[in-house]
Amino acid sequence: MSGSLGPPERRRLLGLFGRRAASGFSGMLGVRREEERRRGIFTRRALALGGLQVAALGFLGTRLYQLQAVEGERYATLAEENRLSARLIPPPRGRVLDRQGRVVAANRLNWRALLVAEQTQDVSATLENFARIVPLAEHERARIERDVRRRRRFVPVTVREFLTWEEMAQVEVNAPDLPGILIDVGTTRLYPEAEHMAHVVGYVAPPAERDMDGDPLLELPGIRVGRSGVEKHHDRILRGRAGAVQLEVNAVGRVIRELDRREGSQGQDVQISVDTELQKAIRGRIQEGTTVVLLDARNGEVLTMASQPSFDPNIFNAGVSAAQWRQWTASRSTPLINKATNGLYAPGSTFKMVVALAALEARVTTPGEGVFCPGHLDFGDTRFHCHKRAGHGTLAMRSAIMASCDIYFYEMARRTGMDRIAAIANRFGLGVDLDIELPGYRRGLVPTRGWRQAQGKPWSVGDTIVHGIGQGFYQLTPLALATMTARLASGRAVQPHLTRAVGGRPVRGSRPEDWPLLGIPDRDLRLVREAMYGVVNEGGGTANKSRLPASVGAQMAGKTGTTQVKRITREQRERGFRAENLPREFRPHALFVAYAPHDNPLFAVSVVVEHGMSGSGTAAPLARDVLVEAFTRLRGVPAAPPAARVADAAGAAGVERR
Repeated sequence: MSGSLGPPERRRLLGLFGRRAASGFSGMLGVRREEERRRGIFTRRALALGGLQVAALGFLGTRLYQLQAVEGERYATLAEENRLSARLIPPPRGRVLDRQGRVVAANRLNWRALLVAEQTQDVSATLENFARIVPLAEHERARIERDVRRRRRFVPVTVREFLTWEEMAQVEVNAPDLPGILIDVGTTRLYPEAEHMAHVVGYVAPPAERDMDGDPLLELPGIRVGRSGVEKHHDRILRGRAGAVQLEVNAVGRVIRELDRREGSQGQDVQISVDTELQKAIRGRIQEGTTVVLLDARNGEVLTMASQPSFDPNIFNAGVSAAQWRQWTASRSTPLINKATNGLYAPGSTFKMVVALAALEARVTTPGEGVFCPGHLDFGDTRFHCHKRAGHGTLAMRSAIMASCDIYFYEMARRTGMDRIAAIANRFGLGVDLDIELPGYRRGLVPTRGWRQAQGKPWSVGDTIVHGIGQGFYQLTPLALATMTARLASGRAVQPHLTRAVGGRPVRGSRPEDWPLLGIPDRDLRLVREAMYGVVNEGGGTANKSRLPASVGAQMAGKTGTTQVKRITREQRERGFRAENLPREFRPHALFVAYAPHDNPLFAVSVVVEHGMSGSGTAAPLARDVLVEAFTRLRGVPAAPPAARVADAAGAAGVERR
């Protein structure tokens, strides 16, 4: 019995075994299911990763195709540009020539010393050796060392500009002891006539931020732009066009070799109408505070524009020191200002011809009508005086201009009205823009009733009376007065101008017929001209001591003027006031306008002498001397335009060589 199991036990054992087997089987099934689940997750991840790889490879393939096949040519060009460097070459600036072809603004060689840091083992030692030849200030050394630190070692740094020929030669001779130093040659501006032509020609200076107009030429080192005068007005013409050089460079920009070069175009020469020798002769005769303008009466060409003091434009090449600038700007004589175009003065009695013509045009008088001058004119509670206390008696228009009778012109102004006077003044170039090639020209002022009312102030008849003798609110330049005189002499609306030719080609305006007639009746102009003739050449004229000498073979016609700087009161007049007893800055200005010859005008001149006391005593004799010089140097000079090609007075290259 012990070795065998009965049915009950056998059944129990089978049940237990079955349960265990069933349990094991279900566990195996669970493991299998987990494995299948995990296998499914791995498959999805593998598919996702594979998809991403395929997408990435597709993108890269597409991009490579785009870069190589579609944009390959563009990138090849960019690669070539990285290898090649195009640089501009500054052209020589055009010259300025005077009436006779003499150079008044030229170019000269500018030797400058450069330092290439990578070519020397000791920058300080090199600079020390250089300073033994060309002294260097402490601030210059500091600037050089700063530039060396900031730039790549193969980029040249400027050590010194404007070396003299001797300094340049010494540097070249001592080159073995100056490793890294090299001499570069450029050009700089030269003004051989210096202060004599400074106000006309102007000067150049490095471009400022406001000068940048998109022209890459202005970004080049050493380039200059016009700052004043003809240099500024004709800057683009004188500037020229830049050339270009193509260089092969390495990855860091070092130049390997030059591949191609295209030279630029030198700026065009500009010929002006001023005669240098005449200008120098006249400036030698004038003192501080004096301005002389001489025009060709036939066409308005400026023959002389001289004022004292002036300045040396060559100083601007190397840079104006702070001390020099303070000296110029602090000076009461204002040497930087061209008083011919920017000095404003009341015209005084030089304006009386305009009042006379306005009265004739308004038909408020006739040439033969007499006006009695007792020495004063009472209007309301104001007494207006004549310069001749005893009076002139009864005068007609011609005699009134000759004697410069104030009472006559007080009356003419009262009858005519200020607006009619202003309209005639504008026709003669007063108080209007004149097309002169000098930037900054001031148009001045000829007042009107409307101008005064716009200021919120009334205009009275008394104001009109005062303005009848050129006093009051007038502000006119010596150039405007010369223009008025040229128009009186020619009867044409000539414009003052400086340019005769550009690039050897004459410009319009050189012929008298280029300018329209004024529209003033000939009889009226003849009357005024005859009166101006009498001022100089007849007894009773205010300038009869200043007639031209007989050797000239011509006679001039003119008009004196004196303008008050400080008002004289009635009490001062009654006490016997004398202007010469005033400090100089309060003395009257002296003016004179004239043209010559009287019967065939060639020249028109205006003279302003600040605080010169009287037009007859100071300005008229100077005008006479100016005209004598003009006849001596320019007599017979035709009004025709210059030759088709201006003479090259300094060599075809436009560079003055030493």
